[in-house]
Amino acid sequence: MRRIRVLVCVSLMTLGLTAAVVTPAEAQVRTGAQGGVSIDPDQVYFGGHVETTPLVDRLRFRPSVDIGLGEDVVAVAANFDFTYTFPGRREWNLYVGGGPSVNFYNADNGGSNTEGGFNFIIGAKQNRGLFFEMKVGVEGSPDLKFGVGYTFR
Repeated sequence: MRRIRVLVCVSLMTLGLTAAVVTPAEAQVRTGAQGGVSIDPDQVYFGGHVETTPLVDRLRFRPSVDIGLGEDVVAVAANFDFTYTFPGRREWNLYVGGGPSVNFYNADNGGSNTEGGFNFIIGAKQNRGLFFEMKVGVEGSPDLKFGVGYTFR
């Protein structure tokens, strides 16, 4: 349990430092928060993310850290996702994405496990920062996540 707490603290500090050291030339790097529910394990989760400027066309890197609670397990997921937003001039736009993840599971009965996984993402985001998404996980990731989040503009 202590190792999970240290990992959570280090991850959150890394996200915070990334946001704090943004210079004016990098002003398009944005931070945000998300939360929702997952299935298998059945949990509620919350976390934070960093979103870069487009790397190519509308492809962005959006790493995140999620903490899940429920089913007598604490889960910490480090996600290394890429998202592609479909073109459009509407207030809401669809996006898809995916990426690898590292998942740390710590059960109340004392057992812990670290597993690699992969996420597939589909979502809709508002120009002002609000988004809704669904993640389908394979291997060590939760099977399904429904989330809502906000990227600060």
